[in-house]
Amino acid sequence: MTDKINSIIKLLEKRYPDTVCGLDWQGDPYKLLIMAILSAQCTDARVNIVSKTLFKRFPTPNDMANAELTDIEKEIHSVGLYHSKALALKECCTRLVEVYGGVLPSEMNELLTLRGVGRKVANLLRGDVFGLGGIVADTHCIRISRRLGFTDGDNPLTAEKVLSKLIPIEKQSDYCHRMVLFGREICTARSPKCDECELNLYCDYKDKT
Repeated sequence: MTDKINSIIKLLEKRYPDTVCGLDWQGDPYKLLIMAILSAQCTDARVNIVSKTLFKRFPTPNDMANAELTDIEKEIHSVGLYHSKALALKECCTRLVEVYGGVLPSEMNELLTLRGVGRKVANLLRGDVFGLGGIVADTHCIRISRRLGFTDGDNPLTAEKVLSKLIPIEKQSDYCHRMVLFGREICTARSPKCDECELNLYCDYKDKT
């Protein structure tokens, strides 16, 4: 299984040599935190657009924590689920300021105490901000992992645990970013382009189509 994942990593690195996060967080941990929360059931492209004006209005965690909830809602209205997301942003930043002095913590158990942060977002933050690795088990990662035979279900925690053991820490973040690109371009949920797929040799899904 290790040889298989290593081969897959190399093929993905060749296809996507310069992979970066789809969220344009500009190296600011606060921005990635907020954008990751907003990205739930929303495209990265939409989040990037909304965030431009959002961060002009609330450039720091303290600004977001002290903002009126209705003002946050107005800024993020187009991302969907904006009522719950606005509340999450405000409460997340309130705790970030009051408990951590506005500085994003790096430990998983601390990140999970922030409103709106689950394991997927926490792993994204740990990997992209702190270089600590972490499997971001989003819909693309889970789907492709199942098709490649690494997992046999749709459970995010299962995918995270399995891939965390197989993929070296220093490659985990980039692997997950490449999974997103690959899932959008080739290994789509419907009608995957199996004839164009570099990973065809390692895939179980092609035998079921």
